[in-house]
Amino acid sequence: MNDTRPRSAVLAGIGHWLPPTVMTNEELAVRVAVTAEWLRSRTGIAGRHVADAGMATSDLAVEAGRRAMESAAAGEAAPDARNRIDTVVVATTTPDRITPATAPEVATRLGLTGAAAFDLAAACSGFLYGLAVADGLVAAGTAQRVLVVGAETLTSIVDPTDPATSAIFADGAGAAVVRAGRPHEPGAIRRVVLGSDGAGSDWIAVPGGGARHPVPGAHGSGQQRYLKLAGPEVFRNAVRRMTAAAREALARAGWEPADVDRVIAHQANVHILLAVRRKLGIPPERMAANIQHVGNTSAASIPVLLAQDAAEGRIKPGDRLLLAAFGAGFTWAATTLVWPELPGTARALR
Repeated sequence: MNDTRPRSAVLAGIGHWLPPTVMTNEELAVRVAVTAEWLRSRTGIAGRHVADAGMATSDLAVEAGRRAMESAAAGEAAPDARNRIDTVVVATTTPDRITPATAPEVATRLGLTGAAAFDLAAACSGFLYGLAVADGLVAAGTAQRVLVVGAETLTSIVDPTDPATSAIFADGAGAAVVRAGRPHEPGAIRRVVLGSDGAGSDWIAVPGGGARHPVPGAHGSGQQRYLKLAGPEVFRNAVRRMTAAAREALARAGWEPADVDRVIAHQANVHILLAVRRKLGIPPERMAANIQHVGNTSAASIPVLLAQDAAEGRIKPGDRLLLAAFGAGFTWAATTLVWPELPGTARALR
């Protein structure tokens, strides 16, 4: 389909960072009183990265953001004031504080004091929502160069004794730099499909700590401060919504599923990924996955997977990518792009 926008956000750099500590299923099984095989069979996860004590979401965001900025800088002929990032968007479910937002601190620690900076809350769809916001800011002429970060310390809101959630959720951060460019050049973010359904608000939620229940545990036990997950409802909605959004994004791009070289879907659960792949008719080798070793990192999931796949050569310039996500809220999102030449991609694994 024709895109008549004069300006579009174009991917210029990518990076990620995962905390060095890994918790294996064998270690977790002792704590939650189930077997390691039970954990793997239910989720497809063998290990997950966890933040060390005292490590906050901003710490992860800064490291991923720095790598994305290094990746973008590697593609520049020479330093130029016009290449300075003017906006920072941090998509997260686990901000450092209720207020202020985490993004201004991230921006300052990256040497971007003075840049516009704000948080975005769309759960696991957060990074794609962030790309949509960045694209809108660029199209309006409000921003020229945006750092979009997805960062989470989900282990801080998960009950460590609950096998259903502690097996799935993990910590990590991924980031992308996008610049003002033309809608049809490689790396241009196509129009992002966005959606939500608040009827599912209670099915992936932390009950305590917000305006409805200001003090965690005040209206029940201390469990109010932990993430609750209604598995069957989430599974059905995730498969249906992510598949529908992906199909709409493909239609907007004028692509068929057979045209897609790589699907980068939110790493929620291996069974959700398999169901979405089958419904879209995507061959197994074209469905990217890192959930086995990374787990579900919510807003960080897609940029981490993008950075890893690109750095390891599974995504190449010219490849057609389909990105899709579903998360709490409920929220969902999908978009497409043609992968550009990113000279600094290898930095993503440093």
